[in-house]
Amino acid sequence: MFRDTKAFSSFSVDDLQQAKQFYGEILGLDVVETPEGLELHIAGSTPVFIYPSDNYTAPKHTVLNFPVVDIEAAVDELAERGVRMEHYDLPDLKTDERGIFRGDSGPRAIAWFKDPAGHVLSVLQGE
Repeated sequence: MFRDTKAFSSFSVDDLQQAKQFYGEILGLDVVETPEGLELHIAGSTPVFIYPSDNYTAPKHTVLNFPVVDIEAAVDELAERGVRMEHYDLPDLKTDERGIFRGDSGPRAIAWFKDPAGHVLSVLQGE
């Protein structure tokens, strides 16, 4: 039934202009403004739609993951652009001083950061 549909992801924000600046200027994504919101054009995938919300609450889960070849370089570049990495000190999730988690399974390394609306995003390096 849905095999051939062009599904896409979407999420809301409390400030569309802050989102446009962050995703376009800080992350360097192609952002297209539409009457309804913003379209993020990410390499190799269907656009992600961002729309305004008057009663916005940030979700706790990760909404976008960006695979990278070199996580240290990605974290450094994000820091140079003013992005702060999240740090975790939980029993099963401890990030290092740079905010990078290296686990025994899954991606080789992952680091999380937030957009201006509080969405959790990640950069992750595969095996």
